[in-house]
Amino acid sequence: MSNKSMTDIAYEFIKNKKEVPFAAIWSEVCINLGFNQQVAERKIATFYSALMLDARFIALPDNKWDLRKNYKFSEVHVDTSKLVIDDSELDEDTDLLDFDDEFSEDDEKSSDDDQE
Repeated sequence: MSNKSMTDIAYEFIKNKKEVPFAAIWSEVCINLGFNQQVAERKIATFYSALMLDARFIALPDNKWDLRKNYKFSEVHVDTSKLVIDDSELDEDTDLLDFDDEFSEDDEKSSDDDQE
């Protein structure tokens, strides 16, 4: 068993490889941490989220992963200013929350009471 985090184990595993399938990374993490099947099934989503949020990693097509440092900025950067948001799937009846209407004076009084 290791004292390293799941993402640190993944980093060490990927460091000398290129474009590693997620299943191989997860298998390595499970072996290093001694996870049984039940623990592995319970923690896989947490690990996947951690990989997505860890800036050291980059998700590639076909559920493969690599280290961000192996790529030029232009290869991994997504220019969000040019993204087109397709709102055609929204219902016409869908209302966006108007927080001013949702926050009543009663709520304001109770939050003041909570702070005292």
